[in-house]
Amino acid sequence: MKYVFYTSLLFCSAIYANESYKIDPEHSFANWKIRHVVAMTSGTVPDINGIIDINRQNISQSQIEVRINLLGINSNHKKRDEHIKEKKFLDVENFSTVIFVSTKIESSDNQSGIITGELTLHGISKIISMPFKVLGFGDDPWGGYRVGIEVNTSILSTDFGYTWAENNSALGNEVILEFLIEGIKQ
Repeated sequence: MKYVFYTSLLFCSAIYANESYKIDPEHSFANWKIRHVVAMTSGTVPDINGIIDINRQNISQSQIEVRINLLGINSNHKKRDEHIKEKKFLDVENFSTVIFVSTKIESSDNQSGIITGELTLHGISKIISMPFKVLGFGDDPWGGYRVGIEVNTSILSTDFGYTWAENNSALGNEVILEFLIEGIKQ
């Protein structure tokens, strides 16, 4: 009888354990959009890495850590990309990596909710909260198993020490962010 009890306990623990997924940089993107004069300019940062530890039965027990390399920023305009990387804007020579580490996840339906964590950008760390959606889980064509997650938010550049939006600049202060993430089960 003890054997059945402990086997059942072990089985239940395995069911509710977190699954670890490595962010696939080839299928994950950090997209951005910002006002430029009277229109919007957008781009992507394709160099995104990290780990997602997800508990499928209780998503609030999950954790995520993401690192984004700003050296690869792409606005589909090479000269503008070089300009964006300069000290006057992103200053990638001194601050090339954006880091987000979750501290709390809230969800009422286990598929969407609010993720809160510490965002470090331009050498400044702030606690932010962002809505997220788990898009699904499934097998990939290469024999792996994946999770898809979408996160959307906006930040104010001035909150992270950027000054480009001061004095009615041609650039807006609000930066709209969209993270499209695929993780491969480890």
